[in-house]
Amino acid sequence: MKITQVYGFADVLKKMNYFSLSTFSFILLISCSDSVSDEFEQVNGDVVEKQIEKITVVSAQDDTTLYLYYDGEDRLSSISNGLEATTFNYEGDKLSNVGGDDMDAFNVEELYKSPYDAFETGQVLEYDDNGNPHIIQLLEEDYDYYTDEVEVLQYTAEITYDDVHNPYYYTLQSAGIIEVMDKVQLNFSTTPQSSKVVKTRLLFPVNNPSKIVYKNQTGIPQYQIEMDYTYDDDNYPISASVTRTSLTRNETFKYFTSYTYR
Repeated sequence: MKITQVYGFADVLKKMNYFSLSTFSFILLISCSDSVSDEFEQVNGDVVEKQIEKITVVSAQDDTTLYLYYDGEDRLSSISNGLEATTFNYEGDKLSNVGGDDMDAFNVEELYKSPYDAFETGQVLEYDDNGNPHIIQLLEEDYDYYTDEVEVLQYTAEITYDDVHNPYYYTLQSAGIIEVMDKVQLNFSTTPQSSKVVKTRLLFPVNNPSKIVYKNQTGIPQYQIEMDYTYDDDNYPISASVTRTSLTRNETFKYFTSYTYR
């Protein structure tokens, strides 16, 4: 069984921020499997190459738009919401650092210097027939003020997919992220004595997620997100109606999103 590290997933699901969920395929899942390119092509075959230019999310609360810009060599150069921007900088044809208006520049070389612990936040427990993460275990620390102790709680996310390719694949490829993650090392052991350091590759779902059910540690569903997509002739989503439901509070929120490509 492949053991896959999940970064930031518990926070995303707990906060139920739709904009993060609508871009679920951007979440980085680290795996010791084959390259993401091999798996993507094996499952999806020949896919028309398109890169995302704009994602717009409309809800009753507010509207949000992300703009993605590319340079003359078709590399992702920046992402902006109109107020703040994240920039991608290159040396030759390699991604060198990522910076932004509200963050210091992060040097990609820092990722290569030492192994990162890969056991602290969760793992993929089950994959579907196409190799997509289907059931993800999430670990989260919960502080008890009465006992002054920290308890590690286990949650799960069950994910299902439409039978179409991941629409973010070529956008990630244009940023050089896949190549970067090919070089990152992760430590899959909980003890230094039995440290297992491995080279890892970027793995994200090869198909497009359409439903996520978030369950607590006793297996009771807490939240559900359903994404109903409209696709173009090349099976890229051009719009989606998203329903987010709190199953414990019987609350429902709806969002509408649209995609533009280049």
